Amino acid sequence: MIITVKDNGIGISEDMSDIIFEPFRRLHTRSEFTGTGLGLSISKRIVETHNGEIWLDHNTDKKEGSLFKIKLPLA
Repeated sequence: MIITVKDNGIGISEDMSDIIFEPFRRLHTRSEFTGTGLGLSISKRIVETHNGEIWLDHNTDKKEGSLFKIKLPLA
């Protein structure tokens, strides 16, 4: 099963897709955008605990948010 999640943020460039799932890894300073840099790393941990995968879909308009795909095994 594949779940698609789209956010309404500023978008993430393709060259940053390897680091966005690392804990406390922020693409911008706190003065630019709030947050701790934990959201995607927690999401990845949850998905991997259930033997799944999560990734950034690069086939989207980067100015319209980000599109994430989550693949989970069927029970």
